[in-house]
This record gives sequence, C-alpha cells and structure tokens, in this order.
Amino acid sequence: MTEKTALIVGGTSGIGLATARRLNALGTQVHVAGRTRARLDAVAASDPKITVHQADGGDAAQVTELLGALGTVDWLILSLSGGEGMGPIADLDLDALRRAFDAKFWVQLTTLKAALPHLAPDGSITLISAISARMAMPGTAGLAALNGAVESLVRPLAVELAPIRVNAVSPGLVDTPWWDAMPEDARRAYFAHAAGLLPARRVATADDVAEAVVLAATNPNVTGTVLESDGGARLVSLA
Repeated sequence: MTEKTALIVGGTSGIGLATARRLNALGTQVHVAGRTRARLDAVAASDPKITVHQADGGDAAQVTELLGALGTVDWLILSLSGGEGMGPIADLDLDALRRAFDAKFWVQLTTLKAALPHLAPDGSITLISAISARMAMPGTAGLAALNGAVESLVRPLAVELAPIRVNAVSPGLVDTPWWDAMPEDARRAYFAHAAGLLPARRVATADDVAEAVVLAATNPNVTGTVLESDGGARLVSLA
C-alpha cells in the first residue's frame, strides 16, 4: 500500500486505538488525537510508531490547528463518544442525553466540518455510530436517537462531498472501556447472556470492529454506507 495519512480523533482506546494499530500495520502514517494527556502518553509508550496529538474534537479551532500542522489527510476516522444517554425514557435524564449528543454527534460533526479543507480529494471520512440506531431494545431510545443522528449524515454527505467518501461503521456489543462503569461481575454476566443470544454467539472485540472501520476508510468503492459489525444484534432482542 502506498503510504497514506490517517487521523483518528478519539483514538486513545477501544475501537479507535484498535483501528490505529491496524492502519499502522498496513504502513499508514497514523495520527491519533485525544483530549486526555495521560491516555495519549500511554499510546505513545505502547505504540511508538503512532503519533499522538492533544486536541479536543469539539473545538473547531483546535482541530483546524492540528490539521494545519499535519497537512493533507487521506483518511479521517471519528471515534468520539461518551458514556451517557441510556435508560428508560420515563427516567431518562435529558440533560445527560444532551451531553451524550455533545460528546458524540456534535463533536464528530464539528471535527468533520473543520477537517474538510485538509482532506485529500480521494480521501474518506468514517464515522462510528452504533447498532442501537436500528434496534428496538427497551432503554435505548436516547442512544437510538443519538446514533441515528450520526448515521443520518452519511448518505447526503457522501453525495455532497464526493469524490471524498463518507461512511459509518455501526458496532453492536463490543468489549471496550465504554462498559467500565458497570461492575466487573455484572458486565461478565451480561456479556455471557448476550453472547448466547447473538447469532455470532460472541461479544465483539474492539479489533473486530476496527477491521470493518479500516475497510470503510480505505476501500475506494465504498461510500454512503453504514457498515454493520454487530454480530447480528439487530436481528434479535438482547433484553
């Protein structure tokens, strides 16, 4: 593969970091941006070939400054998210849901918009949503709205920004730090229960989803697509 430049915003853990590692293994010049210095330092220590940058994806000025320093970016991957927005609608804290939109939808859109002048004409933008956008699982209406909003950007932007390609990857249940707030025993029990219901009979790893992200980002014939990497979660009830 001819050396390309990738920027993964929100790439210090989970799917973002797994994607950075896969792209690095392909010979890509990989840059990872995040807000937390300690996480960036950890990536720099564990993966010295990946270049890290401290920047807030929700701050257009910081993104513009970062992209100005990098020059042209071929593959922009937005793996930004938060941990709020789940719960029965009757009890859902709408302020928490607003924060969830700020942490995922608005921050991805802010980064995307600020990055446009710096993307290669044949480059790509890959968003990360979640399968909750197309499931009917009780307690996930807030997450469905959030991830549906992310996915709604894909098709119109794929036409508007062409020939830049725009896609999203929609994970299902993935063993990432997103679940760290759940007690370990409860998380393991839920994962075991869910694995028995999923058609794939397993909970995904971050690297499973990263493989789909790399495909969406790098394949020149994929655009306007939401690529599902959910183990079949959209086909069953995980309640």
